[in-house]
Amino acid sequence: MDLKEIKELIDVMNEHGLVEIEIEKGGNKIRLKKDYEGKMVPMVLNNKIPEANSANFGQSAAPQATDASSRNKQIKSPMIGTFYRTPHPDSPPFVEVGDIIEPGQVVCIIEAMKLMNEIKSEVKGKIVKIMVNNSDPVEFGQPIFLVEEV
Repeated sequence: MDLKEIKELIDVMNEHGLVEIEIEKGGNKIRLKKDYEGKMVPMVLNNKIPEANSANFGQSAAPQATDASSRNKQIKSPMIGTFYRTPHPDSPPFVEVGDIIEPGQVVCIIEAMKLMNEIKSEVKGKIVKIMVNNSDPVEFGQPIFLVEEV
């Protein structure tokens, strides 16, 4: 992928209100995600970002520190929607306070425009606090879990 194609992906994301997109083309794979401030950050690449574009992607998308302890991180909502702790009303929650989570593990669902979006952890750690009640509305960038990294 060249710089022009990456910029086109960013334009598509902005035009359609997307916070994350992953594309595979000709053996190249890129996953773009907006951080809590709406800035673009690369998540997964198997080829190098063109040098002219790398400055635009300077920040990590890791959850931000919540207090003086660098071991406590927030998992934030990547979109506006309705927060659900369970996959179905009669199912147990994805996670509880005290659970150890792994990167890529589903921690909740956020419903947006009748679509159920699985939200996955980007950190390994212990759930310290669930900051949103089941079926509450959430905003983009709103903290939903407090995690102590392990």
